Amino acid sequence: VQLQASGGGLVQAGGSLRLSCAASGNNFSFRSMGWYRQAPGTQRELVATVSGGGTTNYADSAKGRFTISRDDAKNTVYLQMNSLKPEDTAVYYCNAAYRFYTFWGQETLVTVSS
Repeated sequence: VQLQASGGGLVQAGGSLRLSCAASGNNFSFRSMGWYRQAPGTQRELVATVSGGGTTNYADSAKGRFTISRDDAKNTVYLQMNSLKPEDTAVYYCNAAYRFYTFWGQETLVTVSS
């Protein structure tokens, strides 16, 4: 299984970005899909997850600003990020879980300038 993330970039504070993560190589539906991030000098942290049934979970820092969604027909999970802040600057990773297995995508860098 491979996860291909895209959509990162440089944006000014208050701006928006949409991250996408497309999965390939799986013939099953993931139990959950999500996004994590890691800023320099910090540990990787949860941003948001969405279950196969559509239940979402957000970090407090993401609530009200970010929206996670998934399109199982396209095998893709999205993260719409609005009202971005400099503290959102980080490397973002997509993640997918199936049974006891966890898959990680490659990083995509989000930089928010003040």
